[in-house]
Amino acid sequence: MSVPATAKRARRAVFLDRDGVLNRPVVREGRPYPPASVEGLHLLAGAEDACRRLGAAGWLLICVTNQPDIARGTQTRQRLDAINEALRRRLGLAAIRVCPHDDGDGCACRKPRPGLLLEAAVDFDIDLVSSIMVGDRWSDIEAGKRAGCRTVFVDRGYAEKRPDETDFACAGLREALPWILKTTSS
Repeated sequence: MSVPATAKRARRAVFLDRDGVLNRPVVREGRPYPPASVEGLHLLAGAEDACRRLGAAGWLLICVTNQPDIARGTQTRQRLDAINEALRRRLGLAAIRVCPHDDGDGCACRKPRPGLLLEAAVDFDIDLVSSIMVGDRWSDIEAGKRAGCRTVFVDRGYAEKRPDETDFACAGLREALPWILKTTSS
């Protein structure tokens, strides 16, 4: 059955965590933290090429990131926005969705809750079942699963809880690229 020319087809997306997937986190005592400024923003090896190739293959690229330093008062929204804009331009991201809340705030957008993904799905007409969440922490993977996405765990060896299960595990976005392109081609 063919789709009428006027019918809108939902898009597929790759949701990308920011710190540890796209850019190098600041690791202290085995835990990742975001860079404090644009000057501290350093892309991870292969991230730029992977994003370019995913975009060329028709994937919508959306970064979804928890940034509790806003709620904690250790980062300004202006600096966060500058970091995100530099990242968005350099990687060709369609959007960067941010949860600025802390753990105790009880919001729907803080991963492992799927709020950032669900909101993006509505705003960009995304088919979540055909989409993928790539993250380096258990909360990223859990958010992806709760949203109905396939998941890719980027194992950075942090000294913290690991995801219970994921569809694919690797050392970086570059290593995930063949799996994403192969298992989700349509």
